[in-house]
Amino acid sequence: MPNKVLLYVEDEDAAVFLLETALQEAQIPVQLYRVSDGEQALAFLQKAGAYSKAPRPDLILLDLNLPRMNGLEVLSEMQSHGDLRSIGVVVFTSSSLAADRRRSLSLGAREYITKPSSFDGFVQAVRTACSQLPTQ
Repeated sequence: MPNKVLLYVEDEDAAVFLLETALQEAQIPVQLYRVSDGEQALAFLQKAGAYSKAPRPDLILLDLNLPRMNGLEVLSEMQSHGDLRSIGVVVFTSSSLAADRRRSLSLGAREYITKPSSFDGFVQAVRTACSQLPTQ
């Protein structure tokens, strides 16, 4: 069975390294793709430009604090494109603001996870996020 496709929308390289390490630790086999801002995320999802051969993600881990277009704007754009609405999105961010959580969930995010500061907590958060991957 081929690995599920996970798109991580994150601008900080250290966070990407931490996710890669946590996926290995949690033994979650995924095909990981990364883009570093909201505009790249939409280009990836719409197979535009350099992303013309990008696979359709099974799940998106989306940071809110991004350059050029933030995570809430990405969620809003995804809602306006019917073909993108069915892709699962887990907001995976450092923001613990209740308003960000409410807005993310109202824009279609399946889950909102605040990144923990400990590695063990991060691994558990990745497990929780990846529980949203489709089983088939």
